[in-house]
Amino acid sequence: MSDTRYEQGLAQLCLVEGTTQPGIIQAMAAMAPDLARLTIAFAYGDVYTRPGLTPRHRQLATIGVLAALGNAQPQLKFHIMGAIRMGCSASEVIEALIHMAVYAGFPAALNGVFTAQAAFEALQLSPPEPSPPANPVMATDTARYDAGWAALSHIDGEAGFRVVDSLKAIAPDLAHFVVAFAFGDIYTRPGLDLLSREIVTVAALAAMGTATAQLKVHIHGLLNVGGTQEQLTETLIHTAVYAGFPAAINGMLAAQDVLQARQAHAA
Repeated sequence: MSDTRYEQGLAQLCLVEGTTQPGIIQAMAAMAPDLARLTIAFAYGDVYTRPGLTPRHRQLATIGVLAALGNAQPQLKFHIMGAIRMGCSASEVIEALIHMAVYAGFPAALNGVFTAQAAFEALQLSPPEPSPPANPVMATDTARYDAGWAALSHIDGEAGFRVVDSLKAIAPDLAHFVVAFAFGDIYTRPGLDLLSREIVTVAALAAMGTATAQLKVHIHGLLNVGGTQEQLTETLIHTAVYAGFPAAINGMLAAQDVLQARQAHAA
């Protein structure tokens, strides 16, 4: 009797890994062959084959989750290589990892980039050219803040304004850094489109499980930059594979709150 879920998953995994003999099968053969089968059938057969999120976005979401969690470097390397095979450029991968400095901290971003270096070497892929120097007009703090405020307005809108306003009384410098650094320095960088940035952000924050308020802000952001409810839902379902069902369920409950609020506001 054929196992359709397993067979479909195996085909998906072979595409991601670029092989006809996925390494997990041999690696788990002696100790836990059932874990390999469950991984292939569920992660790749049930989840990766779902419509609503492109293979490219699934790999970027995975990179966001694994880089943010910081405890699965071999798997992060595997999925960085998978992202390249699924159509991501080296620049997009590096930008997704730089983006993590905002949400998971600089150590997560640095370790992610070191892992990407090893992945690129394994693929015999040249690292991306450094981004061109920032426009001189952005050299001033005022220009960075203004650019960040414009990005924040476009991406997070009212939800973002509320976060900044809530900080002004107790930590105005932190409010300034949120705007000038996170949105002025990072979100304005070329190399990764805004929808991809928000998919990475939502996946990372859902996986971390410690920033529900910020997750809700970026669920708004994903929808504000043109993402669909289906893309949002699929991003959160995808996190179940890499961060567990509690993270995915809690993320989905946060999304439900946001969607209800947006419907009420529209009404």
